[in-house]
Amino acid sequence: MALRPHLFLLLVVAIFSGNLLVGKALASLPPFTISLGRVFIALLVMLPLGWHQARRGWPVFRRHWRPLLGLALSGVAFFNALIYAALKFTSATNVAILESLIPVVTLVLSVLLLGERFRALQWFGVVLSLGGAIAVIAAGSGAVAMPGGINPGDLIMLLAVLVWVGYSLLVKEHMARFPRYGGLLVMLVVANLALAPIALLEGAGQEIPRLTAQELAGLAYLGIFPSVVALLLYNSALADIGPTRASIYLNLLPVFTMLGAWWLLGERILPVQVVASLVVVVGVWLTIAPPRAP
Repeated sequence: MALRPHLFLLLVVAIFSGNLLVGKALASLPPFTISLGRVFIALLVMLPLGWHQARRGWPVFRRHWRPLLGLALSGVAFFNALIYAALKFTSATNVAILESLIPVVTLVLSVLLLGERFRALQWFGVVLSLGGAIAVIAAGSGAVAMPGGINPGDLIMLLAVLVWVGYSLLVKEHMARFPRYGGLLVMLVVANLALAPIALLEGAGQEIPRLTAQELAGLAYLGIFPSVVALLLYNSALADIGPTRASIYLNLLPVFTMLGAWWLLGERILPVQVVASLVVVVGVWLTIAPPRAP
C-alpha cells in the first residue's frame, strides 16, 4: 500500500482540525466574511503558483465549466462558509462529530451513484470508526454527541456534509481534467466572486478594516493551510485511492480536534477518550486496508 496518499490525508485532517479551532476563535466575525477573507488570501497565495497553468488551461476550463463551477462552489466556497456558520451556534467538537459523517454518506452515495462495491469488512470499518468518533465527543467534558434538541448549527453542518460529499465525487470524476495549480486558482477566483456579495450584505465592509492582529493571523492560517495546502493534498490523495477511502480519514477529525483543544486550550484528556480514539484508528484501518491476496 503506497504511503504517500495516507500521509497526505493525515496532514489534511490535522489542518482541518486547526480550521475548526481557528474558526471557533473567529466566531465573533460573520461566517461569510471569514470565508471571503480566507479565499482572498488563498487567491493571493495561488496567483504566482497557478497563473501560467491557468492561462494555458483556459480552453479546458471553458469546455468543462460546469464541473469546474461545481468544484469551486462546493469545496472551495460554501463548505467552509457553512462550517463557520455552524460554529456560531455549536461547538467545534460537535462540528467535528457531524463532519465525521462524511465517510458514511460518501460510501452510500458511491454505491448508489457510482456503482462501487465494498467488502463487508469495509462497511464494518466505517461503522466502527463512526462509533468511535461519536464516543470521543460523548466522552468530552460538557460535549453532546447527538443532541436531542437539534440546534441550527447541527442542521447547517449536516448541509455542509452533503456539500463536501458532492465535492469529493466531483473531484473523483473531473479533477484530473484540470491543471493542479491553475485549476485551484480559477476555483478561488470563482469562490471570491460568489462569496463577495454575500459577505458585503453581512457587513464585511465594516468588519474587515477593524480586524485585530490575532484575527488577521487566524485568517492567514485559514487562507494558506485549509484553503490551499489541504485542498492540494486532499485532491492528490483522492485521485490515488478514491473518495470513499480518502473520506474515511475525516473520522479522525474528532481525535485531532480533541488533541488540539488539549494542546492549545489546556483541556484534559480522559482515559475513555483515548480508548475511543483507538477505536477510530482501528475503524479507519479496516476501511483502507487492501484485501489479502487469494
